Amino acid sequence: MDTLTAEIEEIKGISLKGKAAAYFELTKPRIAFLLVLTSAAGFYIGTVGAFDTMLFVHSMAAITLLAFGVATLNQWIERSIDPLMERTRTRPLPSKRVTPTEALVFGILQCVAAEAYLYFFVNGLTAFLGILVIVGYVLVYTPLKTKTTACTAIGAIPGALPPLMGFTAAANEITMVAWALFAMQFLWQFPHFLAIAWMYRDQYRQAGIKMLPAVEPDGRITVRQIVMFTIMLVPVSLAPFFFATDGIIYLVGAVLLGVWFLWASIRTARTKTNESARALLLVSVIYLPLLFILMVADKR
Repeated sequence: MDTLTAEIEEIKGISLKGKAAAYFELTKPRIAFLLVLTSAAGFYIGTVGAFDTMLFVHSMAAITLLAFGVATLNQWIERSIDPLMERTRTRPLPSKRVTPTEALVFGILQCVAAEAYLYFFVNGLTAFLGILVIVGYVLVYTPLKTKTTACTAIGAIPGALPPLMGFTAAANEITMVAWALFAMQFLWQFPHFLAIAWMYRDQYRQAGIKMLPAVEPDGRITVRQIVMFTIMLVPVSLAPFFFATDGIIYLVGAVLLGVWFLWASIRTARTKTNESARALLLVSVIYLPLLFILMVADKR
């Protein structure tokens, strides 16, 4: 009771508008937007016959809620780590705009509501994949960040499920095309997150987070993985064409985007500078939505 009273005292003086903004910030809306975008593309690709608008709305609402809940619980678990890094110390929990109890309840409610929504208004398969996201990201990946560099590979599994969930929401089955969407997002995450980790390696090291750049002084393995996973991504990104899901416009666009992404990865590997890593990060956040938008636009 004393702890709860202390938490209430900490938030006195915060306006209702400020409180709402803090809750919204807990959900990491920019990340959620990217995940929902790939889910929406997955739904469209998975649709056979007439497009079910209501099912699409239900699916995207539930997946958005799930992304919000997972992001909130991630910050709750990392509430003792975030104050140690400059890039995260102003988040709602370290800045005491939201109490740990509030964040925990908020995150759990969102995840429970998302799962119920998926099960009753979408289908059981997509709800099951949603559980895998919660378990994989919140209960496995997040705690492992302070224990092993393998956290990136492990976290990439739940991180790649949104387009698969979008596909199963429409099709209620997992096909080879669905696995291709999963593989594309899985591989994309390595150059994306390693670029971030390279830029903030000193802060990660100080906070005890075991991202590869934080434990590898010369960055040799880091840049090798950046290039290797980008090289793997390029042919995998062509799968929708070879599975006859998309046409020649997608094929040409995917090749051009892949060459651009690979060029940025190689440049980062050669220079090993924060500037090149930041450029790679920018390329990565443009590449993925453009690829999925192109996939939707040229669907056969």
